[in-house]
Amino acid sequence: MSNINDHHFTFPAIRGIQAGREYFVSMCPLGLVHKIFKFDEEELSPELRAQRILNKSRVPEIARYITSNPDNYVFSAITASIDGDVKFTTINNTPEAQRNGFLRIDMNSKIIVNDGQHRRAAIEMAIKEDASLSSESIAVVFFIDRGLERSQQMFADLNRHAIRPSRSLGLLYDHRNDMSKIAKLVALKSIAFKGLVEMERSTLSERSRKLFTLSSIYTGCHALLDAKELSDESNASKLCITFWDEVSKQIPEWEMVQKSRLTAGEIRKELLHSHGIAIQSIGIAGSQLLSEHPKDWKQKLAALKNIDWSRSNAKIWEGRALVGGKVSKTYNNVTLTTNLIKQKLGLKLSPEEKRTEEAYKRG
Repeated sequence: MSNINDHHFTFPAIRGIQAGREYFVSMCPLGLVHKIFKFDEEELSPELRAQRILNKSRVPEIARYITSNPDNYVFSAITASIDGDVKFTTINNTPEAQRNGFLRIDMNSKIIVNDGQHRRAAIEMAIKEDASLSSESIAVVFFIDRGLERSQQMFADLNRHAIRPSRSLGLLYDHRNDMSKIAKLVALKSIAFKGLVEMERSTLSERSRKLFTLSSIYTGCHALLDAKELSDESNASKLCITFWDEVSKQIPEWEMVQKSRLTAGEIRKELLHSHGIAIQSIGIAGSQLLSEHPKDWKQKLAALKNIDWSRSNAKIWEGRALVGGKVSKTYNNVTLTTNLIKQKLGLKLSPEEKRTEEAYKRG
């Protein structure tokens, strides 16, 4: 761990070389992170800063992640540049110990965060709520500062190849989110979706053999369930599986793809019912249907057979689920698609849904 003495910060560290330059890997107690690491002031213009402006709306979310998961949160290393006097002392002079030692940083040095400023701010916020976190640590990679241009280039390089994982993959690997657990169970165990769900990607190519994405199943199940039903994961999963299996009985093309009588690409190209907007809208309508007709909702759901899902039917879908012939999933489009489904199922529209519907008809 680091300590402070003789006007220096001292970190146990491992010395390495990248592109001919020294860098150091160490750890820092969370309680010292906000005291040691700084980031550029927001009022500086972009060309005078070494990183992006702090997005303050992200900080509480990251802080909650820490305090809500005190036994299993995980953070990647903070990357920082040191502008000031630095001295590395090896443990001893034996060849195997040359890389291990102590990094002494003058307290007057400026240590700028190149990557991890939101983690830094969130750690500070989390410690205010739970002081016991102060003694835990985070890995730090230190580079020697080479000026503003070098720091800006480091920021660009560190973020150049950063690719956010697809929403489906994020849900697949998320074991904290009850809703993602439900969506995975539904995708794997329901008759409706078995073998038809792309678990990793959130978009489907024309040649994909899958008809749905895990992210669309998640959104559909989330729309179907309310907070009360979600509180019991087992019952919520059973309800979702029962509902979507019943929906599949009204949409025979899903089973035809499962049995290889039709290809997934053909269905997605010609019909709307497997697209995310349809799954979400059916889920929204289904939530109201289950609430208002708890005993005979299956009989009511049979009306889905009366919907013409053909994308070529512009009279029904253009401006509602399609814009210029392409599927659109804006809030208004989801509402308008839900409206049509609700009307087919004999359900009343909410005042807001009525206003959206009237505006659509006028337009």
